[in-house]
Amino acid sequence: MAKPTHVKYLIIGAGIHGLSTAWGLAEKLKSKGEIVEGNIAVLDKTGIAAGASGVACGVVRNNYYQPAMRKLMAHSVDIWESDPEGLHYHPVGYMQISSESMRTDIVRIFEEQQSIGYESKFIEGAEKSNRYMLEFFSDWQAQGITSVLHEKKGGYSNQTKTMYALAKKVEALGVRIITGIEVKGFSTNNSSEAISSVDTNKGKITCDHVVVAAGPWVRDFWDFLELPKKINVKDAEGYIHKNVDMWRYWQLEEGVLRVKPEVLLTNNGEIPPVLHVDTEAPLKSDVDGSIITDEMWGIYYKPDWHFNGIQGGAAPYKVSTPVDQVSVDPYGPASPEFISSNDFAHMWVSALAHCHKRFEGSMPQYHRNPSGGIGCFTPDSFPIFDHFYENVTIIADSNHGWKMIGVGHLIADEILGETQELLEPFRFARYQKGESHPVSSSPYPWS
Repeated sequence: MAKPTHVKYLIIGAGIHGLSTAWGLAEKLKSKGEIVEGNIAVLDKTGIAAGASGVACGVVRNNYYQPAMRKLMAHSVDIWESDPEGLHYHPVGYMQISSESMRTDIVRIFEEQQSIGYESKFIEGAEKSNRYMLEFFSDWQAQGITSVLHEKKGGYSNQTKTMYALAKKVEALGVRIITGIEVKGFSTNNSSEAISSVDTNKGKITCDHVVVAAGPWVRDFWDFLELPKKINVKDAEGYIHKNVDMWRYWQLEEGVLRVKPEVLLTNNGEIPPVLHVDTEAPLKSDVDGSIITDEMWGIYYKPDWHFNGIQGGAAPYKVSTPVDQVSVDPYGPASPEFISSNDFAHMWVSALAHCHKRFEGSMPQYHRNPSGGIGCFTPDSFPIFDHFYENVTIIADSNHGWKMIGVGHLIADEILGETQELLEPFRFARYQKGESHPVSSSPYPWS
């Protein structure tokens, strides 16, 4: 499709945030009787879901220790539930299955879920937790579990199917999705700080408003806009941490066990909730019985017919390469550097066997093709949704992206002049103000 010379709203990135913002904008404009055709365009240098959205495991949950995240996720779950069939979303629920060190955090999450009307059930104590899990899986055998938080809402969606359904939805509303155009920078007018044009490998595109929804490439757009590479961060106690890297990368560890997805159906033959286990019980190798770790570990997993097996992952690890030297391209399984390792496969399959007897001896079924990717994280590992210059909006999801489909709708409202309370805790200024989000006991940087 030919490149436009001007567009009112230009969105960079055809992933979950870019397309959901286009969806929200198009519906808002339609409701106001305004024309969408020719006014909203989405650019992507590769294609729809070519980045993190294309390799996402698709989990949708509200299992957050941070009140602001819980409220925002409740809104996003409502969007997912508004059209489950059209969005290829499976509302099977979500279980956080945890050891004692996390119990206080999980109690708080449960209580605050109840306060916002988010349906969940909390089971407390080792014996009760084990009995509850055996009601679902007769071969449940995980050790060290003292609580289960069962979210009755949430579940998972099929990433690429969802993305192409979103693309079809926004194109039907009049949005143009233009692939194969790479953004190289931005230009301003001398008389204003506002961005006047987006500079691409195929020439300039003038615009009234720019939305950057570039996932792990946000670092590069931040640099294009000459925003600070290092910042000072004031913590909750008032101490100022100086010259903190604005961005850092984490390697995402996910994979697939190539067995029939039906292997993980419940005792009643139903699709189970998405399962997330965090425990301090020693993890033994299912291959040779050696100890893989005697420290806290965690995995998540689900039966997934889209992936043709049991799909899931484990806690990510920090990329040691200096942030400016991290090569985001080629992304995901095509990367020669940032893909899931043999160590991950060994750990994850052994962890599945730790939880369910049915997975003992299944290491040969692990899918050996490359998987995984990298996420670009903020200083406190939570998103930034904010506006810069006079007409630039940045969606920096800090790898919380997939489940937060509702963010695009809120961003659309803000672009059209309606400040959204749910986005207020995610402004860039929080680092200077000492309003970073609280940290849980989870081994995951995003919980």
